[in-house]
Amino acid sequence: MAPSREWLEKDYYAALGVSGSATQAEIKKAYRRLAQKHHPDANHGDEEAEERFKEVSAAYDVLGDEKRRAEYDRVREMASAGFGGGFGGGGFGGPGGARVRFEDLGGFGDIFGDLFGGAAGPRRSPQRGADLETEVRISFAQAMEGATVPVRLSGPAPCETCGGSGAKPGTSVRICSQCGGAGTVAIDQGMFSIAQPCPRCGGSGREIEERCTTCGGTGAERRTRTLKVKIPAGVDDGARIRLAGRGEPGGPQGRPGDLYVLVRVAPHDVFGRRGDHLTVDVPVTYPEAALGAKVQVPTLNGSVTLKVPAGTPSGKTFRIRGRGIPKRGGGKGDLLATVSVAVPSKVSKKERELLEQLREASDESPRSRAS
Repeated sequence: MAPSREWLEKDYYAALGVSGSATQAEIKKAYRRLAQKHHPDANHGDEEAEERFKEVSAAYDVLGDEKRRAEYDRVREMASAGFGGGFGGGGFGGPGGARVRFEDLGGFGDIFGDLFGGAAGPRRSPQRGADLETEVRISFAQAMEGATVPVRLSGPAPCETCGGSGAKPGTSVRICSQCGGAGTVAIDQGMFSIAQPCPRCGGSGREIEERCTTCGGTGAERRTRTLKVKIPAGVDDGARIRLAGRGEPGGPQGRPGDLYVLVRVAPHDVFGRRGDHLTVDVPVTYPEAALGAKVQVPTLNGSVTLKVPAGTPSGKTFRIRGRGIPKRGGGKGDLLATVSVAVPSKVSKKERELLEQLREASDESPRSRAS
């Protein structure tokens, strides 16, 4: 737990009735005695006892831990060196005393900075522009081959007149004359000094000689811009592509945000996708499945011949290597061809006669194998 302002306002040693040189054992003994005396269970309805119990518990939370006790003692020692904040003095240090910057005190600097209403933090960084997100729709073929597509954005963009500097063309941007480019100035508080954003440059560390008339010195203007987005081959539906620095401008000296492009890929009439693999259904006739056959299977680049072995069941998937989707690291996935036996909805008289002969010749039914 970090040091709190209460450490300057509360005397935890007095709350436990011990001296500053008390041992940890003496502190623990004093806490147990007082906690037992003022515990709410032993003082029903006594609000004063309840508050005293909370005070004793808060004191022991700090003094009962050697590390936190040492921090507490350090804060109290620094405070007693000269400032009022509840300790009956006025201001930090005295003539000739060393001056300390709040930001050099770590967590303690936050306490003292709060008491004086100052900003004890480091220099404020220039504001970063907001990230943007847009969407592009591409065909299945574009996703497989890769493409460069335009994206239109309307909103804040770097000022075309000043190039985002905020300065009128032909004028210069100088280092701030008040803070010397640091972005902060120190306000003396006796022994301590508080770092605050420079009032002249607003913390940017620079001064504009003459502001741009188009953007008023902000470095940004609202307009419509068109960007080209490179879509890598093999991109999947729902992928997000990041374009660094293409979001909203961050103003003078500020870093622009990023642009995220959400890719939507239209489905294909023939192919499906499973990771880096393409999928395709290959309809075959019953004779082809029963007797075996060589059938043509479509791919992204022409067709290939697939040998269907005799007795192939409907739903059997064959892997055709290297005919799938381009991979980011190189190479391609596979084409997964699933055979489905096509049952005709209408048959000719001759076909019916042959099918009836086949049925009579079959001596085994698939239902008998299932039972």
